[in-house]
Amino acid sequence: MAVWIQAQQLQGDALHQMQSLYGQHFPIEVRHYLSQWIESQLWDAIDLENPQEEFKAKRLLDSLIQELQNKAEHQVGEDGFLLKIKLGHYANQLKSTYDRCPLELVRCIKHILYTEQRLVREATNSNSPVGGMMDSMSQKYQQINQAFEELRLLTQDTENDLRKLQHNQEYFIIQYQESMRIQAQLASLATLPPADRQLREPALLSKKNTVEAWLTREANTLQKYRLDLAEKHQKTLQLLRKQQTIILDDELIQWKRRQQLAGNGGPPEGGLDILQSWCEKLAETIWQNRQQIRRAEHLRQQLPIPGPIEELLNELNSTITDIISTLVTSTFIIEKQPPQVLKTQTKFAATVRLLVGGKLNVHMNPPQVKATIISEQQAKALLKNENTRNDSSGEILNNNCVMEYHQTTGTLSAHFRNMSLKRIKRSDRRGAESVTEEKFTILFESQFSVGSNELVFQVKTLSLPVVVIVHGSQDNNATATVLWDNAFAEPGRVPFLVPDKVLWPQLCEVINMKYKAEVQSNRGLSEENLVFLAQKAFSSSSNNPDDYRSMTMTWSQFNRESLPGRNFTFWQWFDGVMELTKKHLKPHWNDGAILGFVNKQQAQDMLMSKPNGTFLLRFSDSEIGGITIAWVAENPNKAGERMVWNLMPYTTKDFTIRSLADRISDLNHLLFLYPDRPKDEVFSKYYTPPLCKRPSEHTVTFKFESHSCEWPLSISCGRADSMLDADGDFDLDDTMDVARHVEELLRRPVESQWSGQQS
Repeated sequence: MAVWIQAQQLQGDALHQMQSLYGQHFPIEVRHYLSQWIESQLWDAIDLENPQEEFKAKRLLDSLIQELQNKAEHQVGEDGFLLKIKLGHYANQLKSTYDRCPLELVRCIKHILYTEQRLVREATNSNSPVGGMMDSMSQKYQQINQAFEELRLLTQDTENDLRKLQHNQEYFIIQYQESMRIQAQLASLATLPPADRQLREPALLSKKNTVEAWLTREANTLQKYRLDLAEKHQKTLQLLRKQQTIILDDELIQWKRRQQLAGNGGPPEGGLDILQSWCEKLAETIWQNRQQIRRAEHLRQQLPIPGPIEELLNELNSTITDIISTLVTSTFIIEKQPPQVLKTQTKFAATVRLLVGGKLNVHMNPPQVKATIISEQQAKALLKNENTRNDSSGEILNNNCVMEYHQTTGTLSAHFRNMSLKRIKRSDRRGAESVTEEKFTILFESQFSVGSNELVFQVKTLSLPVVVIVHGSQDNNATATVLWDNAFAEPGRVPFLVPDKVLWPQLCEVINMKYKAEVQSNRGLSEENLVFLAQKAFSSSSNNPDDYRSMTMTWSQFNRESLPGRNFTFWQWFDGVMELTKKHLKPHWNDGAILGFVNKQQAQDMLMSKPNGTFLLRFSDSEIGGITIAWVAENPNKAGERMVWNLMPYTTKDFTIRSLADRISDLNHLLFLYPDRPKDEVFSKYYTPPLCKRPSEHTVTFKFESHSCEWPLSISCGRADSMLDADGDFDLDDTMDVARHVEELLRRPVESQWSGQQS
C-alpha cells in the first residue's frame, strides 16, 4: 500500500506514465481498492517462463477475484451501490480475461508494480546521487527484462511459424504421394487396351498436371517459409548474443570485479540470484531456439528442396552452439574464493557454482570438479590453449568434489570444505622478487554433457591470484601483493600482470578501503591522514594535498624498498598500524580519541599551545605496530620552560598485559586529551573496574588471577627526568616500564614475592 500512496503523489509526466499502466486489462479502480492486498502478494516468486507455475498464478487470480467480490459486497449507500456494481463487473471482466492465461495477470501486475516503484524512486531521489545510481540500475534491469520479453515473443513467433511450416510440409508430402500414385496409374495404362487407355488417360493427365503445378507452387512457398524462418532465427540469435554479452561481459564481469575488491575490504559482491535467473532465461531461450533449428533441419532432410537453406541452417546451428557454449563456460564461476594468502598445511575452503546447471539438468548426472594449484606461467599457457600436460605447482589434499543440486534455491554447486595445500613447487624468481610476490591460482575444472549427451562441455575457471606462505611472518608481505593485484588488475589481463606504478590518489582509495575493513570502522582515513602517509611514502614535508595528486608510487616504494632510515617498508609500517588498531585500539579510533597519523614535530606544534597535561596519541614512526603518548609539561631542568614529552611506544605485547585506557588512567600527569577533553570523560568507560580499594596517589593497582596487589611507584612527577632521554622520550631500556616489570615479577612464586602484600 505504501507504493500506491506514494504513486498518488506523482505529478506531471510521471503521473501520466503511471495512469497509462491501467486500462481494460487491469482497471485503476482495482489497484486503488485492493492496493494493500496487491502489494502484499509474492508476485516475484512466480517464474513466468515456467508453465508449471500456472497453478500458483491461477490461485492468485482466484484470490484477486474473491477480494474484489468481498469488497463489492461491503459497499453501502447510494455511492456504494454504484461502486458495488462496478467492482462486481471488474471481477467478472478479470476472470474472463485471465482465466485461461493466469500467468499473464501475474506478468501485468509485476510490470505495474515495477514501473510504479521506479517512478516513485525517480521522483523521490531525482536530486540524490544514490538515487540516480539506483535509477540507472533499475533502467538497466528494465532494459534486460524488456529484451527477454522481446526474445520470448520472437521465440514464440518462430515456434508458430515452424508448426505452420511442418503442417504445410506434411500436406505437401501427402500431395506428393498423390502425384506418385497418379504417375503409377498412368504407367499402368500401358497394360490396358487402347480404347480403355484413351478413355482414362486424359483425366489422369489433367489431374497430374494440376497436382504437379500445385506442388511446384507449394515447393516455392515452402522454400520461402524456410528462408523466412531462418531469417527470423538469425534476428533472434543476434538479440540473444547481444543480451548474453550484456549479462556475461557487463553484469557478471562487474560481479567478479566486486568480488575482487571485496578481498581488499570493499563492500560484499552481492548475491548471484539475479544473475542466475538471467542466465537461466538465456539458457532456456537458447535451448528452445536450438531445438527449433534442429527441427527445421529435420524438415529439410525430410523434404530436400534445392536452395540456400541448407547452408543457412548449418550457419544457424553453428551460431547457436557457439552461443550456448559461451554461456555454459562463462557461468562456471567461483562463488566463494579460496584465501588469497594461502598457508601450507592449513585447511581452506572454496565454492564453485554453475549458474545454468539447474536449467540444463546437469544435476541429473552430477559432475565432479577438480581443484589444482598452478603457477602464473601455467595460467598464461592455459589461457592460450597451450598443452600444459596436466601440470601443477603443488599438491592439494581433498581436491575433488561432486556438484550438488539444491532444490530450494535451484543452485548447482561444489563446496570444497577441507582442502589443504600439502606442498608447493616454486618457480625461478625474477630479479628482486621475493617468495611473497610469486602468484599462483587455483584451477577448477569439470566435464559434463547436456541434452542427452548432445553437447559435451569441458569447463575451467581460475581463482583470484593466491600467494603461498609457509610461516605467519610472511603474511603481511603476501597481503601487500594481493592488495596491489586486487586493486589494480585490468579486466581481461594476461595472468597476472599489474601496473608497476599507480597514482597516489588511486593508492589512497585502496589503503583507505583496506583500513576501514580491517579496523571494522566507518571512520576512515581523513585527508590529513593521507597527507601524513604521503609525506612518509615520498619523504616529503609538504602539507598541501594537491602536491601529491599527480605523484605516482611504485610497487618497490610500496613494499620492496625500506623507508629512509628504517628497516621496514611503507606497507609493513601501515600494516602494523592496522593490526595494532584492529586488535587493541578499535574503540578509541572509532571515538576519535586517536589522532594516530601525526609525526613528532606536528605533535609538538599542536601541544605547545595547550595547557600542561594535554596529551595526544600518535602512531610510532620508528617501530612497526607501535603507538606513543605525547604530552606537554614543565621542563624539570629549566624553570618556567615547557616541553613535549614522548613515551616509548606501546605495542601489542604491552596491550596484552594492560589496556591503553588503563595505562592512560595510571599516568596521573595526563589530564586532557587533545584539544581539551578531560581524559576520564573519554576513557573512563574503558577502564578495568578495580577489584580492591582505590590506590593512594602514588600507587597503581595490578591484577593477576586471584591476587591483587599495590605497587608503590618509585618515580614521581618530580623525578620525571630520570625516565626520559635527551630527546624527551622515555628510554625503557635504561629505566623501567612498570607494567613490564610487574609482569616479570608475577612470573616468580607468589609466596616469596607478595608476602604481606596480598589483599
